[in-house]
Amino acid sequence: MPVTDVTTDAENLTMTLVADFAAPVERVWDAYSDPRQLERFWGPPGWPATFTAWDHTVGGKANYTMNGPRGEKASGTWEFLRIEAPHSLEVLDAFADEDGTPDPDLPSMRMVFTFEPTDQGTRMVTTSYFASADALEQVVAMGAVEGSRLAMSQLDAVLQDLRDYAQGKGTQVELLDDTHVRITRLVEGPRDLVWRAHNDPELMKQWLLGPDGWEMTECVVATEAGQTYRNSWAPVGDTEGQPFGFEGEALLIDAPRRSVQTERMIGMPVETLNDLNLYEEDGATLITLYIEYPDKETRDMILATGMADGMETSYARLERELLAV
Repeated sequence: MPVTDVTTDAENLTMTLVADFAAPVERVWDAYSDPRQLERFWGPPGWPATFTAWDHTVGGKANYTMNGPRGEKASGTWEFLRIEAPHSLEVLDAFADEDGTPDPDLPSMRMVFTFEPTDQGTRMVTTSYFASADALEQVVAMGAVEGSRLAMSQLDAVLQDLRDYAQGKGTQVELLDDTHVRITRLVEGPRDLVWRAHNDPELMKQWLLGPDGWEMTECVVATEAGQTYRNSWAPVGDTEGQPFGFEGEALLIDAPRRSVQTERMIGMPVETLNDLNLYEEDGATLITLYIEYPDKETRDMILATGMADGMETSYARLERELLAV
């Protein structure tokens, strides 16, 4: 992860984040100056942001809303206090409603971003200044330290071309914390088709099979939030194994970008939260799946089943059978 340090200073009423990126200062500045790029990392995994207003001038405002996996919303607003491209940016950041009206019951903070060149690329230092110790403590208690760290972990994918970032690396599994995992896979194909491949039963039966020797025997798709789904598989011929399946409920569907579902193995009580995101660039689509487990033990048990290998076999089949046509 790019974040090297996050510290809070109760005496000086600050929280400081330091991050290093393998990209030039101008490229990192661009990511902070473009709302479409900011949306990909301003918000921790599972809470992507949408900027609904953007006036990148001194005195101008930017409004954003972060959308949680269970339909939660958290909105904020920036007032640009100083812009010195490409090295420094200062904003007043406040909690707000979706129209950008600041919430007087929640603390605001002055944030100063600095971008300096290093031998490896860029060092970014973000210092947040608070009006009181209570305000600092309140924001920290809301998860700002870990949330900031996780949000920055998404920036490398923004700073690089998708193919430079993920091509040829197969299915990558990152442990974000004890209960959250990020799985990424770049596939050569447009997002609309990749979305259909995840939501059209006839297409799903062609690729979503895991290791060779299995077939999908049941595929009931949820087409809107609140509906349930059910997928089942069985071995074919001499393939060893017992039939199994997964079921759950769709919590959010934002075609063709994002879907969030609960998932549990049929007949088992353990449930995960699966947050699928698709991003397209130059004809390639980055599949990002965030999984929330109930605890570390469950996370480790499921990963130890060879889940990632099965996913890689399926994704390779997706490219071979559907996207290359």
